[in-house]
Amino acid sequence: MKICNIWNHFSTITRHRNLVRKHCFQIGLYWQGLTHDLSKYSPEEFWTGVRYYQGNRSPNAAERETVGYSRAWLHHKGRNKHHYEYWIDISNHKEEGLVGNKMPLRYVAEMVCDRIAACEVYKGKAYTSAAPLEYYEYTKNYITIHPRTRALLEKLLHMLKDQGEEATFAYLRKLFEKRERIKERGHGRSRLGSGRIPDKGGFLID
Repeated sequence: MKICNIWNHFSTITRHRNLVRKHCFQIGLYWQGLTHDLSKYSPEEFWTGVRYYQGNRSPNAAERETVGYSRAWLHHKGRNKHHYEYWIDISNHKEEGLVGNKMPLRYVAEMVCDRIAACEVYKGKAYTSAAPLEYYEYTKNYITIHPRTRALLEKLLHMLKDQGEEATFAYLRKLFEKRERIKERGHGRSRLGSGRIPDKGGFLID
């Protein structure tokens, strides 16, 4: 373990958190922006990050290649609801095995902020608004995620690539505003029976 990697890893995860906070604040997710990824400073995650620090990708990937799995990642995903892996559980229909459950809108939004910030950190000056979609395309065929969550995530990542951050964050703010308006009128549950509200694209936004 290199001593200099203590500072390097601390700087990397702190810069990432600062970027996520900035993005979350732009869409009104103040508490999530402030508390994002705090578990990365826990001993279970921090020292793994120092040990496997590389600077151009997640140290969890390096741990996984060395050990066969990442203990830090298992700790992390069980404590952070903006990861779709947090929402994986055994289906009520046992023959389906493990399935992804639908993520609430606020955590999908935080997930998008997280993906943007991760690409900004690791790509540096080479970052473009297409980077989060490119990374998703690389992994999408083998992830376990609820179909509606997948559809909304893909919509947002394509919007980010084609229209940029400002338009994507504006769209998310409108989804939150629409949800709040309907909840205030007390029509959410009566319209759908579950409190879930469709946007114009047919996505359930909570």
